[in-house]
Amino acid sequence: MLWGSNARESHPIFFHHVLRGMQNGARLYVVDPRRTTSAQHAHLWLGLDVGTDIALANAVGREIIAAGLVNHAFVQRATRDFEAYRASVEPFTLEVAEEITGVPADAIRQLAHDYARAPRAELCWTLGITEHHNAVDNVFALINLALLTGHVGRYGSGLNPVRGQNNVQGGGDMGALPNKFPGFQDVESDAVRARFEAAWGRALPAQNGWHLSQMFEAMGRGEMRALYIIGENPAQSEADSARTERLLTGLDHLVVQDMFLTRTAELADVVLPSTASWCEAEGTVTSSERRVQRVRRALNPPPGTKGDLEILSLLAARLGFDWGMPTAEMVWDECRRLSPMHAGMSYRRLEALDGIQWPCPDESHPGSKFLHARLWDDPVGGDRAAFHPVSHDPPLDALSDEYPIRLTTGRRLDSFNTGVQSGRFSSPLRRPETLNLSPEDMAALGVAEGERVAIRSRRGRIEAPVHTDPTLRAGLAFMTLHFPDQVNTNTLTSDAWDPKSGTAEFKATAIGVERLARADALAAEAPAREVGL
Repeated sequence: MLWGSNARESHPIFFHHVLRGMQNGARLYVVDPRRTTSAQHAHLWLGLDVGTDIALANAVGREIIAAGLVNHAFVQRATRDFEAYRASVEPFTLEVAEEITGVPADAIRQLAHDYARAPRAELCWTLGITEHHNAVDNVFALINLALLTGHVGRYGSGLNPVRGQNNVQGGGDMGALPNKFPGFQDVESDAVRARFEAAWGRALPAQNGWHLSQMFEAMGRGEMRALYIIGENPAQSEADSARTERLLTGLDHLVVQDMFLTRTAELADVVLPSTASWCEAEGTVTSSERRVQRVRRALNPPPGTKGDLEILSLLAARLGFDWGMPTAEMVWDECRRLSPMHAGMSYRRLEALDGIQWPCPDESHPGSKFLHARLWDDPVGGDRAAFHPVSHDPPLDALSDEYPIRLTTGRRLDSFNTGVQSGRFSSPLRRPETLNLSPEDMAALGVAEGERVAIRSRRGRIEAPVHTDPTLRAGLAFMTLHFPDQVNTNTLTSDAWDPKSGTAEFKATAIGVERLARADALAAEAPAREVGL
């Protein structure tokens, strides 16, 4: 099951494995507002309205319970809070869910029965689930389905958050999170913190730090006055880009460390040119399947650049801390000493085994092919897995007469994120950015293919040519973030964020679309019109 994931275009290599599975008899189900190229391969596509994932998941869960398809042995032995979950999904009948989501009741029933009865089932999701103001609740809704059916902790059955960027898993593993040390160890645990303090010889803060959205809010309050950005382009990747750029330019000091002179780097007081980590540096990378693999330098970096590790070491020395010049292996070995789940992953073993999947607690351990097998032990090892009742909560950026169309964003096969990397080479698949509209909306607006239109949201206005997209239903539009220098889509998107994850609601923007002549007339009237924020 691909839920909120157009893997055919966003994760094409992963999708080849999906296709191979289908050739071997697997069935593919896709839950997505658009009939994407992934959905076009599916046995069943459930085209839900944007922001109704929880209502759909709750209805699937209710139908599994009502049809007697719950894996009761697993639920009783390995989980807790089932009765609270049962009560929370009871109102979400197939008929109620159809009204909320737009998905036919028969399709919801088929998905529920086939998922529950499958001998093995993978439930995969990506940013279509997590780029919402209730991102974590969306994920909880899917985890509930896996617990209900026992599709977790077994070979071939599990939950798979297919990662959105290269080595994003490795970043989290290494502690690039405001509440975790390397190995996902809690910052607020006294025992964990004491171990890191002993290794690093410094007292460490006892409370969690800010995530990205909180950092921008702190900039707005004047509490954060300096920022050091490594390998990120928030000026073009963050929601409500006008606000983002205003906050970045208002800092006392901005440092950007990157291999490209991005739009964010152009705003910086200091730019530190770094190398390409995938071919000009030593280290490790972690895949979505938790496999840690070695990265080896294949090319010498260009003159005037330094590797990220060398830059950080030299900066530490300027700040009065002499780390020497540690190698990547030395840093990795320190990680292994401090992170139990990486302890058995020496460079020697990583090379001999072509990568190892964590957790790997010692050098005799082969690595863990899949997680949560303990849930099948009797009695269960450790804590039971909790059901999390969650409620339907529609997008915060509400549709209105002024903003009647729902814009969702995503990727195309030929490009990547803000185009910093992919935009520097040509592709026969690439075409300029467009506002994709359904045939019905094209007709209702009276616009022709390729005609430039004005697109407005509660945050700003941009212009783009329109493109007829038959994968869209009336009232749904689509754009990418790949060409911000030509069409800055994130001028429109909402920076409302999930309080649990900090992720902004990129996927559910309310927009209005007008032909340019009418848009110019409306703009002339703007001072006299009340504008909602």
